[in-house]
Amino acid sequence: MRFELFIAGRYLRAHRKERVISVITAISIAGVAVGVMALVIALAVNNGFRNTLQRNLLGAMADITVLPKDPTYGIEHWEDLAARLGKLPHIRAATPALYSGVFLTGGPQSHPAYLKGIDVDAELKISDALGHLKSGSLDRLRDPNASPPGIILGSSMVQDSGMVVGSRINLISPQGDLTYMLTTGPRPAIRPFRVAGVFETGFYDIDNTWAYSSLTAAQRALSLEDVVNQIELKVDDVNRAGEIAKEVEQAAGPKYTTTTWMERNRQLLGALNMERRVTVITIGLIELVAALNIFISLVMMVMEKYRDIGVLMSMGARRGQIRWIFMLQGVLIGVVGSAIGVVAGYALCYLANRYRWVPLDQTVYSLSFVPFEPRWVDGIWVPAAAILVSFLATIYPARNATRIAPAEVLRYE
Repeated sequence: MRFELFIAGRYLRAHRKERVISVITAISIAGVAVGVMALVIALAVNNGFRNTLQRNLLGAMADITVLPKDPTYGIEHWEDLAARLGKLPHIRAATPALYSGVFLTGGPQSHPAYLKGIDVDAELKISDALGHLKSGSLDRLRDPNASPPGIILGSSMVQDSGMVVGSRINLISPQGDLTYMLTTGPRPAIRPFRVAGVFETGFYDIDNTWAYSSLTAAQRALSLEDVVNQIELKVDDVNRAGEIAKEVEQAAGPKYTTTTWMERNRQLLGALNMERRVTVITIGLIELVAALNIFISLVMMVMEKYRDIGVLMSMGARRGQIRWIFMLQGVLIGVVGSAIGVVAGYALCYLANRYRWVPLDQTVYSLSFVPFEPRWVDGIWVPAAAILVSFLATIYPARNATRIAPAEVLRYE
């Protein structure tokens, strides 16, 4: 290949008589580079959104949730169920949870919230949300004699409501107080709490709506007995959560059903997958434009190099060698353009992610900036696809070059 590669390289270098071909070649290289760079960046954005949202979601919620099919009375004797499920294969931890919608007052602004009653030590094995508090501590939630009991609020909720650490607030439960319900009729239950800490997951919907309290305090606030409405599980492989959930459901018994983190966020994950496919298709059109430029460039070069081709063939060059000369030109354009595009794409992704070049409105996108997380595998298949497209664009011009008859070309030279 040394002979073919040498001639191909010479043809790609600029000559004064062939400026138009050289300009088209430069445009072809730029087109390949821009296409590869754009696709690497777009896939990095999609991957960054997916990974960031997945980390934030899994950091705040369980991989598998066990629910009663009849939620009226909740899960009684939940200790036995949690202990039994925690011993199953692939289950790393099991913890009870009591969820309910409530309303918080006492700060400058009232705020609706989604209360989660937890066993603090068990919750830390399931969720990362409380592992690194932005401020405050979990001590008040661990203290069964705390009066009033402690509550942990999300950072966005604290900013909106002004319920800072140490402030005394009231939790209003729409389920009502059983004492008044038996005498004077339904009446919302009002329970005092003290803000013990602030957590931040980076996911706006969670930081703006969730609140944590001890399981006992949540049961009292909701006027419930010792029941929970969910058993949350942590697994050793989140990608196999669906498969493991079937085993958990069989072990839990006919009264219970399961959901996974993927099912609870199906719409979001589906939208990201669709966006990824659309991105590959739309930005892949740039590569087709670059391939068209390569095609035009080689067709013009074959027309320009009729005399050179005739001389080479008359000196003993085989038709296969002539064909490879023009094919290698397209491959060289693809390789150079892909190399430039990959380096530029990964460099821009690194800088954009490190310095957070693209800020976002958290209330709309749930993230404060656009994350760029390129995968190493994208740095392989994207340039490979670009080189393949560049190679395919050379087939027709290369075949035309081998159809030249040396005697006809050199007759009038």
